[in-house]
Order: sequence, then structure tokens, then C-alpha cells
Amino acid sequence: MELRVLNHGVPVELLESLKDSAHSFFSLPPEKKAIYLTGLSPSPLIKYGTSFVPEKEKALEWKDYISMVYSNDEDALQYWPNQCKEVALEYLKLASKLVKDLVEILMDNLGVKLDESKIEGLLGMRMVNMNYYPACPNPELTVGVGRHSDMGAITVLLQDGIGGLYVKVEGDNDDDTNKGEWLEIPPIHGALVINIGDTLQILSNGKYKSAEHRVRTTNTQSRVSVPVFTLPNPTEVIVPLPEVVKKDGLARYRQVIFQDYMKNFFGNAHAGKKSLDFATIKSA
Repeated sequence: MELRVLNHGVPVELLESLKDSAHSFFSLPPEKKAIYLTGLSPSPLIKYGTSFVPEKEKALEWKDYISMVYSNDEDALQYWPNQCKEVALEYLKLASKLVKDLVEILMDNLGVKLDESKIEGLLGMRMVNMNYYPACPNPELTVGVGRHSDMGAITVLLQDGIGGLYVKVEGDNDDDTNKGEWLEIPPIHGALVINIGDTLQILSNGKYKSAEHRVRTTNTQSRVSVPVFTLPNPTEVIVPLPEVVKKDGLARYRQVIFQDYMKNFFGNAHAGKKSLDFATIKSA
């Protein structure tokens, strides 16, 4: 499930500053970006890297990124890169408010009322990434990001104006005409893309489908995108909501601790929605 939203409460001027700050960071000399590599970074919550899990991939993704996990304002302003820390922090906070509102609406649609502590547990880990896709001389030979779904609850994504994001159509039954096709999500100025993640698919017992998506490269311009990932706390138990299971008559997913799900997710190369197999109950 993927959609684009306007009137989302994040000022367009902030979104433009985000894109500018991403280009500013990635245009730094290699040695200045390298200080954020694993083992060198001033904080274990900040990581600069290439591709997804290079040691597991047969072909690397055509992408550099910096990932910044939020702990508190003080650490963010001290350790995040100077080129983007203030604008990235403001974006993360506004996007997080949007996500909370969306989760409450989605839960209400299922007939479920979650208390504040449960919502905090499901959205307790937040991180903002900046992705950079250089112009590729042979874009047909690689991908910017391989096909995958996000592991968390909801992702809020800012695209630039170049495009290249594709989502796979996942219908509710075999009669859906476009099921299995890849549709491009053209960028709209001022809009944000909302992705449902695996966590909400598990909680909803499959009522909400996590969005399988990928990014294609281009040989014309370098591209940036800035996602905010909202994820459960590592110790949070993820299991289909009992109210939904009661209506459905059976649970389609087993109970998992999110840190175990996360370990499995990062232990494998992107492969569509295969990450969900970790929690799926196999029918006899």
C-alpha cells in the first residue's frame, strides 16, 4: 500500500531545503563522508554506506546513503552531519506526527483503539536516511534499490523531481487486472510518498499490505530521496491484533520480537517481500 499526500503539515520550503542539504552532504570529498563509516562514525546511530548489505548481494545497488537514528535532539545536533542536521531533525519530527495520525486512522478503520503506550512502542524507533543515486552510464545493468518492502510501520518519503520510484501492484484477489505490474510513482512537487511497512501488514493480519517497491537508475541526472522510517522498539512484540484475528478466524503471522525480525531483514539481500516469510504461518 503506497500513496502520495499533500497538505501533510511539512512546509514545502523545508522539503526543498532537505533536497539541497542532501546534495550538499553527498558532494563532500570522500574523506569527509568517510568519517561516518561503520567503525569510524562518532555515533553508532549514524552510518554512511553503499548499497544495502554488500556482503550478501550478487550485484551492488547504485546508491550511497547516510542513515541517522534519532535518540534525542541533543545527540542529533551534536553528531548528525552539519550539512543536514537541523533540517533533517525538523523533517523527522513533522513526519513522525503525520505517521502517528495515519496509524490512528488505519487502526480505527480496523475497529481497533490502541493506547498511547502501544503506539509509542510501535513507532518508538525513528530514523531519517538521505539517499544519493549518481547518474549511471548503463542504468539497464543495475538498480538504485532492489525490490523490497520496508520492515517498519510507515515510511514517509520525499522524492526529488527526477523520478525512478516504482511500486508493485498487489491486489486483493486473482481478478485484479494490474496485479504484479510495476507502476512508476511520478514525483509531485510538495507531495510526500507514504509506504505501509511489514509491521502493519503483520498487525493487520494482512488487511494492509506492505508496499513492495524499487528504484531505477538514470543516466541523465543524479537523484536524491529522503525517507523517514518509523519502526517498533527493538523489544516490541509484533503479532496480529486480536480484534482482527477474531474477525478473520485465524492468524496469518506468528508472534515475533521486532529485533529478531530486524536481524533477519538486515541479514539478507533485498528479495521482494521475502522478509515477511520470517513471520508468516505456513498453511498445512
